[in-house]
This record gives sequence, C-alpha cells and structure tokens, in this order.
Amino acid sequence: MSNQAVIFEELEAAGGKRIGVARLNTPRSMNALSLEMIHLLKPRLDQWAADDAVGAVWLEGEGDKALCAGGDIVALYRDMTEPRSDSRAASEGDTFFTDEYELDYQIHTYPKPFIVWGNGLVIGGGLGLMSGGSHRVVTEHTRVAMPEVSIGLYPDVGAGWFLNKMPGRTGLFLGLTGARMNGADAIFTGLADRFIRHDMRDEVKQALQQSDFGDEAHGAVSKVLRRFEAGSREAVPQSVVREHFDVIQALTDGDSLMEVVDNLGQYAGEDPWLIKAVKTVVAASPASMTLTWLHYHNTLHDSLSQVFDKELRISKRSLKMGEFAEGVRALLIDKDLKPRWHFPTLESVDPEWIDRFFIES
Repeated sequence: MSNQAVIFEELEAAGGKRIGVARLNTPRSMNALSLEMIHLLKPRLDQWAADDAVGAVWLEGEGDKALCAGGDIVALYRDMTEPRSDSRAASEGDTFFTDEYELDYQIHTYPKPFIVWGNGLVIGGGLGLMSGGSHRVVTEHTRVAMPEVSIGLYPDVGAGWFLNKMPGRTGLFLGLTGARMNGADAIFTGLADRFIRHDMRDEVKQALQQSDFGDEAHGAVSKVLRRFEAGSREAVPQSVVREHFDVIQALTDGDSLMEVVDNLGQYAGEDPWLIKAVKTVVAASPASMTLTWLHYHNTLHDSLSQVFDKELRISKRSLKMGEFAEGVRALLIDKDLKPRWHFPTLESVDPEWIDRFFIES
C-alpha cells in the first residue's frame, strides 16, 4: 500500500473519458484530514477540472471504517500549545482552516460530477468534504456527526450553510448535541443523496466506467447511482431523525439558547438516542454551545462563501482562546474526560468574551 496520504488514480471510461479517483489513505487514523491531504487534493482537483478528458471525480476513504473521521486535531493541538519559532509567520492552524475551507468550497462549486462514497465515519471535517459533492452516497455503515461542542469548538466546514438547510430545527439540534446519524438520517437531513450497499462500491465504479460522460454527465452519474440504490432498499435503516422529528422540534422550540438547553435537560422520554444527545449537551462546552447558537442564527440568510468567511474568522480565533485546546486535551491527549471549560455554565458565559470570536483577529 502507498504511504502517500492521498492515493490518486484514473479509471478509463466510455468515449475516451476518464474518472479521477482520490482515496484518503490514513486508515489507522480513520482518514483524519491533514494539511498534507488538503495540499495534495486541491491541485489535483484543479487539474481534473481543467482536463476535458476527465468526466467525473470520485472521493473515498481507504478501508471500510471511515471516509474521514474529522480534521487532524492532534496536529492542531500541537500548534496551539507548542512555542513557535517565528511569531510573525502564519500558524499551522491558521493555514489548516484557510486551506480546508478553500478545499470544501472547491468541492461545493466543482464544475463536474463529484461523487463522494461516504462509507463509515463521516465526522466534522469529513462532512465538510462530503457535503459539497454533487452525488453523495451513504451506506449501511455510515455514521455522520458534528461533535465539535464536545471539544471546545463549534460546527464549521460550512455547517452554517448546511445545518440551516435541514428540515425544521434538526440542524440546530444536531449542532448542539453532536448526535450521530445513520445513512438514512443523512438523506433525510439533506446531507446525502443516495443510499447504496457498501459491497456494491466496485460494481458502481465499473458501471460508471461504462457511462457516457457527454453533455449530460451529471445525469449519467445519477442514472447509475439510481439503479444501485434500487437494489439496496432492503439495507436502508430507519431514520431516527425522521422518527423523532416532532420531539426534536419541541425540544428546540425556544427563543434563547438557555431555553433550548433547559428543554433538552427536561427530556423525560426513554429513547436511547435522545438520552445520549441530552447527556452530550450536559458535558459540552458552554462557550461552544453559545458559538454554535450564534453562528447558526447569524448565517441563516448567508451565501456559502459568506458562511466560510465567517467560519474562518471564528476558527482562527478559536485557536487562540484556549477552549478548543482544552477540549482536545481532555478528550484526546490526556484523555481524562475532565475539561476545564472557561465558563462552567451557560449563565456564566461572558458575552464580551464571545464577541471576540466574531471580530477580525
């Protein structure tokens, strides 16, 4: 197996066309998105976009466990906590978020069919990659989440865009709780387009190779995926988000974050998925939940590019304010699961401290 962080290949297709394949290749870290991966992907995607012989692009993860389980936050932790030799140079964290969001936007606006095989874990930065695809496929193994409030961050990678487009207030609920979704949930909430069994992946590729990527390239891809989706219906799980939609609407029906969190805390049902979501809120960073609430509402009518501009500002500030570093320390470095948040409760969150996230650095 290649040691390169992203493996590229081109598959021959009908009519002299080719399909560009990019495979994230760090399965031991669940294909966590690194700066190296980003710097490999961006120029290759540009190259394929400009090449008339490339009819479509396919993105997948090495192994069967993950497309991408988030950004390489351990590397970001080192950047936040270790002394820098040159204080004038841009930090690795600043570069990471800048280039990551440029890559996400590149995928959202790609001029050719961009197929994402979202098998396994699709978390945080992984969802940033998948959400922009023109043809987003999930499988029976897909698990999607934006769990940033548990590590002192907030849902980014375009979440201000896609959370606001989910049915009702499901986006707000998923952002505040970090609740995990299955493939059917991803389709219901608009994060994915097709459900296809994972064992059909190679057959799907072969069928695409036989397709005509002429003037209707997007339609050609849809035709293939639609056929395999029809043969996968027995494997589709029940959408828990759809099942609990009315409950989610009731729990998030509040005029302030405090009201919504109180609603969540008063949930008295017996559903394990909702119980776990409520427990996450109890342990989450109050500052992160505040940022999530504000960003969700502040981006309601924003364009995609405006969302990314705002997120870049908030994320760069997050590298300096300490909450993100503390969350990563507690969860992934020391693993004591006892983060010392800046503010122990929502009531104690300082509005002026929060305001600093929304101004230019």
